[in-house]
Amino acid sequence: MPWVALGGGLDEGCRREARSAAPVASGEGGYGVLSPFERVIDIDLALGEGPVWDEDRQALWFVDILAPALYRLDWPSRALTRHGMPTEIGSLGLAERGRLVVALRSGIHLFDPQTESLTFLVHPEPERTMNRMNDGKVGPDGCFWVGSMHDSSPRQPTGALYRITPEGTATRVVEGVNVSNGLAWAAGGSTMTHADSTTGVITAYDFDTATGALSNARRLALLSDAEGRPDGAAMDMEGFDWSAGVSAGCLSRISPSGDIERFPVPAPAPTMPCFGGPDRRTLFLTSLARETPQGRVAGALFACTATVTGVPVGRFGTPATP
Repeated sequence: MPWVALGGGLDEGCRREARSAAPVASGEGGYGVLSPFERVIDIDLALGEGPVWDEDRQALWFVDILAPALYRLDWPSRALTRHGMPTEIGSLGLAERGRLVVALRSGIHLFDPQTESLTFLVHPEPERTMNRMNDGKVGPDGCFWVGSMHDSSPRQPTGALYRITPEGTATRVVEGVNVSNGLAWAAGGSTMTHADSTTGVITAYDFDTATGALSNARRLALLSDAEGRPDGAAMDMEGFDWSAGVSAGCLSRISPSGDIERFPVPAPAPTMPCFGGPDRRTLFLTSLARETPQGRVAGALFACTATVTGVPVGRFGTPATP
């Protein structure tokens, strides 16, 4: 599968600047989509990220990239379990037989929470020592899609987006990325979104669920620092992309045509939303620690109730049923 240069090859007829709606308070105005958020863990996070809902366990998995640690929050009891990691952990996905696929600085591994054992699968870019693995998610094709990022400042476009098969084959799909983020798929899997947090561009692609091939790249949104540069994302069943505005303390709900509704959140630097709960109408949100004029605000995990349902996530090695 050929790679795509981010920022090149976009259909000019599909380019558009994002149209920004006025900020809407959670649970007020517009669709009235969200109830107020509440903090649901007692610990502070340095760089909370990567929430994934586990329907079988009725639990939420998430990471603290810098701890580095993987966490499991049992949702009925609110019990929290911590699994230490040997290197920075950027993201995770559900896998077969109760395991997880995890993206570490040292590559992609399978992790067994019962034995706490890691099995190496592949490192997609061992020669790019300036990068680390970042946002990742299992796609409708049953593969783990994961991006890398330049791990210094100022950011450079040394990152990429990869498709990892269960057999351990890594294919570079998108090239020229500063900070790969914002992976999400619409219901049915025919559309995928992907963002570069540095440029603020969210790109939508047509997605072939059988082969994982991307086509028809078009700009969905361009978000500034003030509007909320795109970090992690989730998709609802109505086809709206939910993007964490890490620079502006907000969530952006973006329609397939690029219209935007914004929701302020109780964190200055939200990193990734995730739909979960028994009906996939609980919206979880991770955040990272940030210095503010009022002092340092730690990263955390929040949750609220949504009136829309989230698209279920895939499982590594199991393609979605059409």
